[in-house]
Amino acid sequence: MGSTGSIGTQALEVVSQFPEMLQVEVLSAYSQADLLIQQAKQFQPNVVVIGQEEQLEHVKSALWDDDIKVYAGEKALCDVVQMDCVDMVLSAIVGVAGLAPSYKAIESGKQIALANKETLVVAGELMTRTACENGVNIYPVDSEHSAIFQSLAGEFHNPISRLIITASGGPFRGKKRAELQHVTREQALQHPNWKMGDKITIDSATLMNKGLEVIEAEWLFGVPLDKIEVVVHPQSIIHSLVEFEDGSVKAQLGLPDMKLPIQYALTYPDRKPSNFPRLDFLHHSTLTFEEPDMDTFPCLTLAYSASRQGGCMPCVLNAANEAAVRMFLHDRIGFYDIPKIIEASLAHATFCTPSSVEEYLTIDKETKEYISHTFRQ
Repeated sequence: MGSTGSIGTQALEVVSQFPEMLQVEVLSAYSQADLLIQQAKQFQPNVVVIGQEEQLEHVKSALWDDDIKVYAGEKALCDVVQMDCVDMVLSAIVGVAGLAPSYKAIESGKQIALANKETLVVAGELMTRTACENGVNIYPVDSEHSAIFQSLAGEFHNPISRLIITASGGPFRGKKRAELQHVTREQALQHPNWKMGDKITIDSATLMNKGLEVIEAEWLFGVPLDKIEVVVHPQSIIHSLVEFEDGSVKAQLGLPDMKLPIQYALTYPDRKPSNFPRLDFLHHSTLTFEEPDMDTFPCLTLAYSASRQGGCMPCVLNAANEAAVRMFLHDRIGFYDIPKIIEASLAHATFCTPSSVEEYLTIDKETKEYISHTFRQ
C-alpha cells in the first residue's frame, strides 16, 4: 500500500532482488497513476488499486493487455488486502489514510510490514489488540524501530531499562527560535541525511517525527513512555539503541538507507545478501550525541503530552499535525504556526476513548474541520 511513495519505490527495489521469495500480488497508490502503471507492468501483480477514482479508466486502459484487475477507492483497498493470495501487507501510505486498510489486513490475519507510523499513533491500542487476537506480527519498517527490533533479537525475555530513539536533528539542528521565525517550505525540505516524502521531511524539521516514533515505540514494544528517550545523533549512523537492566546497551548501525530495514521486515527472520553500500567506519569516525532542544522544537513535547493523556489525544495530535503540515507546504502558515495549531487542537478536544476505526476517523475529521474553520488564511 503506497507503492509510488518513497518507501514503496524502495520496497519494490528490494522485491526485485528476491524473485524466488517475494511476489507482488497487489500494488496501490493514491494519485500517481502513471508510475503505478509502470510498476504494474514490471511486477505483474494480480490486482492494482488507484485511490483517485477519476483515474480508474486511465489505469484500466493502460493495463488492459496485461490481464491485471484494476479497482479504485479506499473500500477496494480494504477489500483486496484481505485476499487469500496475500501473505504480508507493506503499509506505506502516508498519514491516517493508512489506518482503515491496515486494520482490515490485520483483522484478516495478514502479517504487516509497517512504515505507516500514524496507524499506531492514532489507534495503537486497537491495532495491537487486534493483531494479538489474530496472530499477526507487526514488523517495523521505520529505521529507528527496525533498529530496536534488531537489537531485541534474542533478548525478548530480558527486561528493558530504556529505549533510545535517535534523531538527525533535521535541517534546523542547532538553530534557535529567532532564526526560524521566517523559514520557508524549501528550507524545511532540505534534510541533511535522508531522502523522504514532503510530509515526513517537515515532521523531521519540527521534530514531530520523533514524537510520533516515541508513541509508535510504546505500542510496538510495550515499553512505557517514561522509558523512551530521544537523542539527537546528527550522523544518522546509529539508528536507535536499547538499554537493558544490567546496563548493557545494544544498537543497530548502518548508512541512512531505508532499503535495509525494508528488506529485514520482508525477509525476517533471515538476513539475505544485499548489494547495499557498506558502513565504512574510517569515513564515519566521529559519532556525536546531543539533547533535543524542546524549546526550539515544541512538537516533541506536545507528542509526549498527548501520549501521556492517552485516549483520543494522540489521534487529535496526528490529525492536527497532518492539517498544519499541509497548510505549511501550501505556504498558508509559518513554521511556528505548526505547533501552535497542534497545541490549540489538543486544548480544544474533548477527551474520549475510541473503540473502533470509525470513531478514530471521526475524531480525525472533526479535528481537521476545527482547524479549517479556526485557522483560515
